Amino acid sequence: MAENGSSPLPTTPPPPAGRSPLACAEHFVWLTARVLEQRLFAYHFRDGDARPVESALDAYRNEDGGYGHGLEPDLRGPVSQPLHTARALRVLDAVGSCGGQRVERMCRYLTSVSTRDGALPAVHPSQRGYPAAPFVPVVDDPPGELLATGPVVGLLHRNDVWHAWLFRATDFCWQAAESLETSHPYEIEAAVAFLDSASDRPRAEAAADRLGRLVRGQRLAVLDPDDRDAYPVSPGYAPGEHHFPHDYAGHPHSLARAWFTDAEMARSLDFLASEQEEDGGWPVRWRRWAAAPALEARPGVTLEALRTLRAYGRPIG
Repeated sequence: MAENGSSPLPTTPPPPAGRSPLACAEHFVWLTARVLEQRLFAYHFRDGDARPVESALDAYRNEDGGYGHGLEPDLRGPVSQPLHTARALRVLDAVGSCGGQRVERMCRYLTSVSTRDGALPAVHPSQRGYPAAPFVPVVDDPPGELLATGPVVGLLHRNDVWHAWLFRATDFCWQAAESLETSHPYEIEAAVAFLDSASDRPRAEAAADRLGRLVRGQRLAVLDPDDRDAYPVSPGYAPGEHHFPHDYAGHPHSLARAWFTDAEMARSLDFLASEQEEDGGWPVRWRRWAAAPALEARPGVTLEALRTLRAYGRPIG
């Protein structure tokens, strides 16, 4: 019994023994996930329809065209935020619904919160007063960041969405991606998300090649999972918050795939497959600051792990 007389919370029960990685993950998703991730699992792995995913996503949408309500688990509260809206775009892209009036309204929201250089801040000041992870501080006049802008611009280009906001935002992403001298893994991932869908392919390939040399030179990717302590953890990251080749190249067609040898990618995917935990889910590697955000994040991480393994032809069941 706990000290206050109540029973301690039990650990998440594991799935039945002998099941495939996919079946174990499904058990975990149905046991722990929000409705949105449940419907995304059904869409990706059980021939589900896109419409239930869109309906679940609508619960997070605000009148200003942006998204809030903890869609990105590390930002709580109802207000629209660029990171929530970027997450919504990823969901719509994943189910082939990234277009139409919904996305037009999202672009109007993005325009309204952009900085003077046309980019997106990671966190808009409207977050003040609501809980947020300590690693995403709220400031009064936040700068535009590649971290927030790159994935959004990349998704819109990939889906042939055109809006006046995109012109300046695209210029910002080019300038930022091509001028990085030092960086950290999440910013590199954002640059790759932009470059993978940029329309100027020769320019994107040249920029990606340069970033790949930066990643290897600054040891921002763990190339030997059995020797992780030999690789630095970026300032502000949680202890052990390393990144691996599969984090940069989530599918084999990414420009980041060329940064790594076949053997390095194979070791990375082996490690990813081995990370599935006893309860069927994959772990959150970033800093855990509250129970609910960590719980809500794990199903999304689990879906991404399964999709990455499947994209590379790894058996998941």
